[in-house]
Amino acid sequence: MTNTPADVSDEVFTAVTKEFSDEQVIELTAFLAWENFRARFNHALGVESDGFSESAACPLPTA
Repeated sequence: MTNTPADVSDEVFTAVTKEFSDEQVIELTAFLAWENFRARFNHALGVESDGFSESAACPLPTA
């Protein structure tokens, strides 16, 4: 979905719909579209990471 042009093969769509409900597919698609928009927007304006996290993981609090 993040390729240009946006394209999701029938095989991918079928696999996704086997794992998720219609509502979940819609929410997942909306989330991916939003992240794609945000990434392209930031890239176009030269917005870079502020370096708050060196990894893509969010540590869990220790109890």
